[in-house]
Amino acid sequence: MSAVFNFTFVPWFRSVAPYIHMHRGKTFVVAMAGEAIATGKLHSIVQDLALIQSMGVKVVLVHGFRPQVNEQLRAKGHEARYSHGMRITDEVALDCAQEAAGQLRYEIEAAFSQGLPNTPMAGATVRVISGNFITARPVGVVDGVDFQHSGLVRKVDVAGILRTLDLGAMVLLSPFGFSPTGEAFNLTMEEVATSVAIALQADKLVFLTEIPGVRVKPLEPESEDNPIDTELPLAAAEQLLASLPSPQQPTDTAFYLQHCVKACKGGVERSHIIPFATDGSLLLEVYVHDGIGTMVIDEKLESLREATADDVGGILQLIEPFEKDGTLVKRSRTEIERDVSNYSIIEHDGVIFACAALYPYPEARTGEMAALTVSPQSQGQGDGEKILKRVEQRARAMGLDSIFVLTTRTMHWFQKRGFVQVDAEWLPEARKKKYNWDRRSMVFVKKLLP
Repeated sequence: MSAVFNFTFVPWFRSVAPYIHMHRGKTFVVAMAGEAIATGKLHSIVQDLALIQSMGVKVVLVHGFRPQVNEQLRAKGHEARYSHGMRITDEVALDCAQEAAGQLRYEIEAAFSQGLPNTPMAGATVRVISGNFITARPVGVVDGVDFQHSGLVRKVDVAGILRTLDLGAMVLLSPFGFSPTGEAFNLTMEEVATSVAIALQADKLVFLTEIPGVRVKPLEPESEDNPIDTELPLAAAEQLLASLPSPQQPTDTAFYLQHCVKACKGGVERSHIIPFATDGSLLLEVYVHDGIGTMVIDEKLESLREATADDVGGILQLIEPFEKDGTLVKRSRTEIERDVSNYSIIEHDGVIFACAALYPYPEARTGEMAALTVSPQSQGQGDGEKILKRVEQRARAMGLDSIFVLTTRTMHWFQKRGFVQVDAEWLPEARKKKYNWDRRSMVFVKKLLP
């Protein structure tokens, strides 16, 4: 095993460990579009789901079957009909849906049974249990259109699903439901997944879709200036949804977004739209800081706040690499515990990504900003500026006229943000006594505007 691999693997594994801990014991509802199976992505998705479950996540998998049903209809010379973005299910379409669902369940269960050597499934035992967990009702007639055997979710057997998950099994749901009289209804994968996520109060609802997510400028084409919006607060998502035309097909921006909004409003904190075309998109979305698709959240996950005693471990983990390479002066756990109230942090989804401490010298009406650190994972995203502004706000509130920093490597960053270099003799007397003349740190000062 090469030293290069060791050098890259260890920091990477440490960076994902907080997410592994965070998601253990949580419930995810994963909705997989039928197109993912039709384009040959089933086995890689199954391997990723098995990995996620092995790390303690409870998984409910809902599969779609739109292209498979359409293929069956074409084989029978029957036309696929849609209205209001939903299939009109006549007798022939119902038969095709039942055939497609049976075939897909067989394929999915078979894929979870392949514990092949030298694959992520090696040694894995994933029990997949299906059942009549969904009670349905007919859509009926809408705007003069009779949807016949198309249905909507009436009730979710929450107790039954939870019992199955507690056994350590994965729950597999087809977009089918039955009335109390035994009548079968064709449902949409999106509505089943959303209804189940809300009923379970799942921690995540994830749509594996044909689209990469929602772009920053949804009505404009893909470009470097129009990337995927990785984090969309619920209020912004609702506002966007109201401005978009009613969706008619899965590639319309509002198609999956409407279900994400519904789920978040129903108590599911985080709903995701990610592309099945990207290998490992599930892992990238769940275990990497910024993810790969769009996450709709019911509140902003990023928190800029003052640190507490519970944050000491996270601060130490953040600054340790920078202490080792000499960018920061080494601080002990005891020192950070003693001064933790001086620190401001940026926390995202339970992980600290930036910090800085403010040590005031009231007699000189100035304060030192120390241990300014931004995680390599989020550098270039403005976290340094956010922390700086927070420290400046705290300094003004203390009645200070300026803040200063001591640095040996990041001079240009501070100069760009209004700091001016001064001689070490400028330092307040109390700080001058602790100045390490051997380290020869440069001193930069920024005057605070009222």
